[in-house]
Amino acid sequence: MIYYPIIAAVGIPANVVTIVILSRGKCGLSRCITRYLVTMAAADLLVIITDVILFRINDYYFPTTFLYITPVCSFLTALMRAVTDISVWLTIAFTFDRFVTICCQKLRTKYCTEKTASLVIGTVCLLFCIKNIPWFFTFEPYYTIDHVPWGCNAKPEYYTVTAWVAFDWINRCFTPLLPIFLILLLNALTVRYILAASRVRRRLRGSKKDVNHNDPEMENRRKSIILLFAISGNFILLWMAYVIYFLLYRITNHYYSTGFNDPMLIADFTSYMLLLLSCCTNTCIYAVTQTKFRDELKNGLKYPLRILFNLVQERKKFTLQGIKRGGIVDQRLEINITSRPDGVTRFIGT
Repeated sequence: MIYYPIIAAVGIPANVVTIVILSRGKCGLSRCITRYLVTMAAADLLVIITDVILFRINDYYFPTTFLYITPVCSFLTALMRAVTDISVWLTIAFTFDRFVTICCQKLRTKYCTEKTASLVIGTVCLLFCIKNIPWFFTFEPYYTIDHVPWGCNAKPEYYTVTAWVAFDWINRCFTPLLPIFLILLLNALTVRYILAASRVRRRLRGSKKDVNHNDPEMENRRKSIILLFAISGNFILLWMAYVIYFLLYRITNHYYSTGFNDPMLIADFTSYMLLLLSCCTNTCIYAVTQTKFRDELKNGLKYPLRILFNLVQERKKFTLQGIKRGGIVDQRLEINITSRPDGVTRFIGT
């Protein structure tokens, strides 16, 4: 009840700020990378809105809202699963794009473009929206009041019928078992290529004592690798508890908890707390690894203060000028009153 409001309070402004800063295109990143990172931040923002606010915070603080009508709850669950899958697989798409950029020189010019990035992002969003439609049909109401079904309770056959069990395994394999495997594989291949390329470049430069920061190409690769590994490592670390919990409850057939002290229930809650934390940490990763992002963030934080300071200075300046002008007017103001023949009084001020 305390943790999720904090996640929402931190995650929403963090992702909004990330989207704004990256969209400005002043972080020294290519348009292709920027497109992936902006979409990843938008997906994380949607995860926080659907999963954290509409699902978990609403569950704890507003348990009787219309969101608990069974069709609404089922739709919200399907939407929540879809945006989570999109967030995860955009991380995979970004990792693969970096792998192609670093390791596949011939393919890089054709694949690592803004147009390809847009196509990949659109395909990922469409496929996983379609994939998660069955979630809408996995629930039944807890109870019915005045012919209105309330609550979302997983149907008993979801745990026993072969088709639903297969659907559950497919979902877990797509998110996050297969993504974790792909991230580890792509990162391993990337590291292998970089080490081999580094040895070749040292030989070509004719000095084994040459350091990377004197080589612009190696410096660019180093920055890309730091960003890639930070995002990938963060994803694996925060999703690993969820993977372990899924394997345990499927292997032990432990589908129902016995109370709040049940270790499996505690593992379930903890795993979701960690994986939802991953939606708030990418901004911190950008700030730590990208110098220009930090500069833009600092400028963004200083901008409201600068405007406020300028307004105060202008107000002071205006007040002082008003006082000064008022004194001059008091000293020089002369009013002559004359009467015209037609009886109209004329005031002349100098």
